[in-house]
Amino acid sequence: MAGYRRQLYRDDAVVLRVQKLGESDRIITLLTRRHGRLRAVARGVRRTTSKFGARLEPFGHVDVQLAGDPKGNQGSSLHSISQVEGIDLYGKRFLGDYPRYTAASAIAETAERLTPVEREPSLRLFQLTLGALKSLARGEHATTLVLDAYLLRGMAFAGWAPALTACAVCGTPGKHRAFSVPAGGAVCPDCRPPGAAHPAPATIDLMSALTTGDWTYADATGAGVRRECSGLVAAHLQWHLERALRSLPLVDRGSPASGAVPPPGGVGPDVVPPAPGPPPLV
Repeated sequence: MAGYRRQLYRDDAVVLRVQKLGESDRIITLLTRRHGRLRAVARGVRRTTSKFGARLEPFGHVDVQLAGDPKGNQGSSLHSISQVEGIDLYGKRFLGDYPRYTAASAIAETAERLTPVEREPSLRLFQLTLGALKSLARGEHATTLVLDAYLLRGMAFAGWAPALTACAVCGTPGKHRAFSVPAGGAVCPDCRPPGAAHPAPATIDLMSALTTGDWTYADATGAGVRRECSGLVAAHLQWHLERALRSLPLVDRGSPASGAVPPPGGVGPDVVPPAPGPPPLV
């Protein structure tokens, strides 16, 4: 549009992803507090003389000044970053810690997938994502617990929360023993479809605890229960996304910190095997 001058506006954001552009630039995918997910060009940040290149690394919480139309009605949908101030660069704490780095990657990818429309405000998801990264950075809970809590709460925001305290099909209250991803969660004996999984009762209790924030219970669970929980959560998420997360199979669930041990009795046929998996938030 002739005569259009790009607006300057500020927001605080979490850096979800960075991509190379040309010889010295990058495209930064941000989840912002007030403007939702957006992409912006950071010019010259790959040069050694860049003043703010180190602040635009994945998982950082930053205050950014952007040039462009905040509503995306005018000009290019790709904004420009003109100024960055680091609030807390969590990514620096994950560099030497593979389990936490891969869990943070899964969180960032999930946040991007749960915001399919650019510049659509999603304050609750922003706060959830920021809280999860902060919890990972502080090491407050086991990595896999933080990831699974994040995935469960993120699905709740999207309207995909698994039924845990009532049958997903008929609504009969109670703690049901069968779990079916296609049906939407726990199912009673009358509604149980063929191939439903039969997780341990403690696994369903752990999923409920992570959803409600009962960390006292979650932190006391065993490795096998956590592993089975991760498999169900990952399967439920990817069923609703209708495609696999690329970062989820890379999450380290084999270290003691991750609490990764094969689940008792295995996983049911309609559940994706617990690939390296998800961590929650605080």
